[in-house]
Amino acid sequence: MTDGANAALVEVLLRHADDNTILGQRLGEYISSAPELEEDLAIANGALDHIGVAMHLYEYAAEIAGGDASVDGYSMRRNEREFTNALIVEQPNTDFAHIVARSFLFGVYQKLLWEQLSRSSDERLAGIAARALKEATYHVTHARRWVVRLGDGTPESHARMQTAIDEMWRFTSELFEQPDIDSVLIESGVVFDITRERAKWDAAVDDALEEATLVRPEDPYQATGGRLGRHTEHLGHLLAEMQWLQRTYPGASW
Repeated sequence: MTDGANAALVEVLLRHADDNTILGQRLGEYISSAPELEEDLAIANGALDHIGVAMHLYEYAAEIAGGDASVDGYSMRRNEREFTNALIVEQPNTDFAHIVARSFLFGVYQKLLWEQLSRSSDERLAGIAARALKEATYHVTHARRWVVRLGDGTPESHARMQTAIDEMWRFTSELFEQPDIDSVLIESGVVFDITRERAKWDAAVDDALEEATLVRPEDPYQATGGRLGRHTEHLGHLLAEMQWLQRTYPGASW
């Protein structure tokens, strides 16, 4: 590929790696707080799945970028303006319903993403996506069950689930924004036009909401900026905790 295409691919890899790193960190924070022991284990496994995918994406990005680029450098030594994760994954763990809402809404998007990228003309990216797709399929199935269970449960669980969906909804449109830099990769079949997947996402989400007796939010406001490094106040606090060791002892190894 040309230098321009390589630079674009690095941005794509970092974008999706950042999504998974930050979501993995958020899920890790909630371990021991879930309503059931089995759910604690599921959350822990989900966190490891996301971090594992991020590691593979960072590794590939570092190989393309060359120089001193590394997995630790990308994940532990960049500040919040350098991260390009979607805003939804950095939102705090308000309660279990918010964990479920975020996992479901983002999970449906990621399943569609990996399905398409598993057919990428870039064999390395296609391989990473194919493995990630298996995990994403489980994540969506698991989260959907909880959406229905809580939404169609007691009045309190229904109210909490509706509140969580309402509060997470404003971060969903950003998932389907297509940065201009992707155009060269779309032409060569390395990535695809994510905007074309919005209808499938809507259908899958609407189906779950209907079964859960939940109402699709109508708030027209949608937050954006994460892909450009403009984040909510929550990301800085998350990175301060996640990166503490590397920043306190630069270059430390164990």
